[in-house]
Amino acid sequence: MATALSSVHKGSEFVKDYCCDACESKNIVEIAEMYCEICLKCICENCIYHHGQLNANHGIYGRKDKKKWSLTKKMANFIQTCDAHTDKKLEMFCEGH
Repeated sequence: MATALSSVHKGSEFVKDYCCDACESKNIVEIAEMYCEICLKCICENCIYHHGQLNANHGIYGRKDKKKWSLTKKMANFIQTCDAHTDKKLEMFCEGH
């Protein structure tokens, strides 16, 4: 919930690690630059002003504190899904597979 621009390489595709939750709900892909520890949401530069106006007392973490961000459901699914068997979760990892 949940991008300096970081990405996970998957073949010729790039998957952004954290997208703005508010923008994503409107089918817009924006890179999240901040994370709200109260809302548990990722926030882009365009949305942070509005979030701050509505939630002035919420703790916000920037990219330098990314280790404090929780793993988004989309990212967890991406990490746990097998490239060869997209309908299955990973059970083990082998460099040759």
